[in-house]
Amino acid sequence: MPDVPIQSAAALGTSSTFPPIAEYAFLSNCEQSCLVAPDGAVEWLCLPRPDAPSVFGALLDRTAGMFRFSPGNTHVPQHRRYVPGTMVLETTWQTPTGWMMVQDFLAVGRVPHEGRRPDYRRAPADFGAVGALVRIATCISGRVEAVVNCGPLFNYGTVTGNWSYSGDGYDAMTVVAAEGDMRLDLAGSIPLGLLGARCYGRTTLTQGQSAFVALSWGDSRAPANQDEAFSALNTTIDYWRDWLSAAKVPDHPWKPYLDRSALTLKGLSYAPTGAIMAASTTSLPETPGGARNWDYRFTWIRDSAFMLRSLYRLGFDWEAIEYWGFVLDAVTGGDLNRRPELQIMYGIGGERDLTEHTLDHLSGWRGARPVRVGNGAWNQQQHDVWGMIVDALDVQFHQAASEIVPAVWEGLSTFVDAAVEHWREPDQGIWEVRGDPKDFVASKVMCWVAAARGADLAEARGAAERADRWRAAADEIKAEVLDKGLSDRGVFRQHYETDDLDASLLLLPIMGFLPPDDKSIVSTVLAIADELTQDGLVLRYKVEGTDTGFSGKEGTFTICSFWLVTALAMIGENERAHALCEKLLSFAGPLQLYAEEIDATTGQHLGNFPQAFTHLALIEAVSLLIETDPTGNVGPSYNPPPAI
Repeated sequence: MPDVPIQSAAALGTSSTFPPIAEYAFLSNCEQSCLVAPDGAVEWLCLPRPDAPSVFGALLDRTAGMFRFSPGNTHVPQHRRYVPGTMVLETTWQTPTGWMMVQDFLAVGRVPHEGRRPDYRRAPADFGAVGALVRIATCISGRVEAVVNCGPLFNYGTVTGNWSYSGDGYDAMTVVAAEGDMRLDLAGSIPLGLLGARCYGRTTLTQGQSAFVALSWGDSRAPANQDEAFSALNTTIDYWRDWLSAAKVPDHPWKPYLDRSALTLKGLSYAPTGAIMAASTTSLPETPGGARNWDYRFTWIRDSAFMLRSLYRLGFDWEAIEYWGFVLDAVTGGDLNRRPELQIMYGIGGERDLTEHTLDHLSGWRGARPVRVGNGAWNQQQHDVWGMIVDALDVQFHQAASEIVPAVWEGLSTFVDAAVEHWREPDQGIWEVRGDPKDFVASKVMCWVAAARGADLAEARGAAERADRWRAAADEIKAEVLDKGLSDRGVFRQHYETDDLDASLLLLPIMGFLPPDDKSIVSTVLAIADELTQDGLVLRYKVEGTDTGFSGKEGTFTICSFWLVTALAMIGENERAHALCEKLLSFAGPLQLYAEEIDATTGQHLGNFPQAFTHLALIEAVSLLIETDPTGNVGPSYNPPPAI
């Protein structure tokens, strides 16, 4: 075969064989997701849920399985894009003998409602996941050879599979994991064979001819022939475009970034529960070759208020309602009459125990180890979580909930009481540092958010005693933060024992702790812009002054840079806000996706991918700039064509 066999990362060189993080394409059907490398290889797919063990894991080790469908003698595509308004990837290849286009998608189809699924807690929609990855190749000029190379390795690359033919022909094969009950079916219009642990096949196409393969799992309804494959393609395109058509996105040069961010958030959702993952991956490093590698395939309560704001802002009310339903299920265990238990993150099925362990057999992306599964921060004490969930309740109340039923109100009131009870205690802070707890200013402010928003909600319900008590607590928290949280130069500090800055302080104006024109807010925002940036992009903190539990540098955090855009606009620094926003948009990946961090020197994306929080902050910042620009003409680089 022309394809290079899978070799060890050490033999090939870890850096040279891993694509840049930003160059992966993200596909989703809202129950599974995968990442496709530029050479056409699916290098990340976890089944049956996106937080399950991988069946293709080459993203984290070149020996951990992949599925390539592309020309046999060409590895660099001519062009890649999403079919506009969709999660369908379209890759165009130029080969020595012709041109070929491959369309990849996780199929979406009409959902049969014959019976209930025990894992489905939300009302199923008319269309949903089919359980199949479909790949269609079409020769658009000359003659090309389409090659299939499918080598799954189950359980994060530790378990091989046994292949066998299905039916009487050569066009369908099945692989069953040697351990466990995972089974995959590969079928299509290409003759298939077995080469070691891999299924392979090839066919020659001339202009106008097409071929397809479909990898399916579970009780899938995968296409059985080429006509059905194209029908599935059209159905999937229509689904995504119909969904996006509900978005309230203005006609503006920055609209494509908002559209892609909305599609990405939808792609990171898990339809059975309404959860939205922080990212689709684990252990993509925050520091090249370093140990800041975390599993982000969970839902953070800290994201909840921002998630709801963004979904409602864009007009996706149902997604917001179902996400709030997931949050309620997670904190109550599905029983509104029990006392809720709040932790900083949950599994996408509402799981509470996210114990972390390492996969020492995997090399990690470009040698970044360890590779982690689970997240050790799940049981940390982070005070921001109370403010975030109460702010989320406040958003939900004002957007969609005409009333809060007594059981929910009583349960969530305990979170306000917890914030009032514990706000004086140190914690690990919003960045989950693994050093000693500190009196982080942003954590105190988020406790203020819990008390202040709680007081507003109590007043709206006529609960005067609670409103007065929580309002008094909010005033007490604010007084201490203004007394101990400001440095001698009138700038808010990271925590009470230092004058260092922290990007989390940008939440102070965003969450309404003080008016944007307050002198200390203006000074803090400008200090962060001038002193906590690298080439204009924002760092979370200075690593040399923060006990993170790790050594080494980290990249700039893109969410923090978008927060700075928002904060600059709020304090009236519109030109700086526009300039930084344009710079950040220029750093988008080739498919307008963002990871967690950007190396300001190289523009390289770092951290898990795609990152929901980054896209949430983009939506907030870009929408604010569009709304506050009276001309509709944002930034010096936009020159609309003359009217005809």
